[in-house]
Amino acid sequence: MNKGNLLFVVGARPNFIKIAPLCAELSKRSGLPFRIVHTGQHYDKQMSDVFFEELQIPQPDFHLNIGSGGHGQQSGAMMMKLEELCLGNAFSAIVVIGDVNSTLAGALVGAKLHIPVAHVEAGLRSFNRAMPEEVNRVVADHVSDWLFAPTQLAMHNLANEGLASRAYFSGDVMYDMILKGLELAREKSDILRKLELEPRQYYLATLHRPYNVDDPDCLKNIIGGLAGLEKPVVLAAHPRLRKNLSEFGIRANGNIRLTEPFGYLDFIMLEKEAVRVVTDSGGVQKEAFFLKTPCLTLRPETEWVETVDAGANVLVRQRTTQAILDAAGQSMSPRYDEQPYGGGNASERIVDVIESELYS
Repeated sequence: MNKGNLLFVVGARPNFIKIAPLCAELSKRSGLPFRIVHTGQHYDKQMSDVFFEELQIPQPDFHLNIGSGGHGQQSGAMMMKLEELCLGNAFSAIVVIGDVNSTLAGALVGAKLHIPVAHVEAGLRSFNRAMPEEVNRVVADHVSDWLFAPTQLAMHNLANEGLASRAYFSGDVMYDMILKGLELAREKSDILRKLELEPRQYYLATLHRPYNVDDPDCLKNIIGGLAGLEKPVVLAAHPRLRKNLSEFGIRANGNIRLTEPFGYLDFIMLEKEAVRVVTDSGGVQKEAFFLKTPCLTLRPETEWVETVDAGANVLVRQRTTQAILDAAGQSMSPRYDEQPYGGGNASERIVDVIESELYS
């Protein structure tokens, strides 16, 4: 097979974090050129550009500038532009990462154009089809050629769906990144000083899932729970959250300090030093585990069940004000010595397989 460029399809904050160690590994090896296409799914500077700058990711070679929209509208627009891009270039494989709409679009375009597709972070299942991310990851797994699973449970899920022959246990690229990122954050971030925070004297919170932030009653309950915590709560406000707080007339008061989204280095420093993290994000749950900070997850389920099994993550299924306060007061005894996400060499394993499959 010719040594055309690999194409990374990215579009959202989690994608940018996860490609950083892969790009670094590819750059070490000769004969493995790659290109990056940014779909524009996340287009705010604090949700996009800052990650390329901080993590030393090469600037995208192509910009699709899709922007926001409904799932069908956004995914369809991505597919049309990605198809045009692929038809005009000789890509040897497409690499998609995670479970966002950009991942779905890249996997489908590759499959239809008969370009091999690698899905990094394959095999995750929340078993909640009401989540668009669950639909995206299931479809991406079933149309991809190489499935890189971050955990043994993910490997088990793939086997249950008849995909074992395409599956490889790689470990988690986010763990690769956190090992390097924490070192950089300690060197470069002074976010605690800027926000006048003391270690273990604040909570760090994020909210973005539609069933939490698009329902006025649910959002009011969650904000009430955060506001009632005994320590300050740094709430890094996703644009969707800020918009809905304004539209619903909900005030983030009490102990809540509403902020803009943070860059990667500042955010992991805040995660590392928080007394607990409160989130509905899959990636943030996992980062908290890597950084040995207990986590409260405002969801009825999680695809990262290893964090729950290790006692490091509590699911707050009802997301009422009282349920959040009760969970925050619950004693936790995390076991961080377990390594369900590999040993920090996932990027090397993934590139080894792609190199072997394409060029051997």
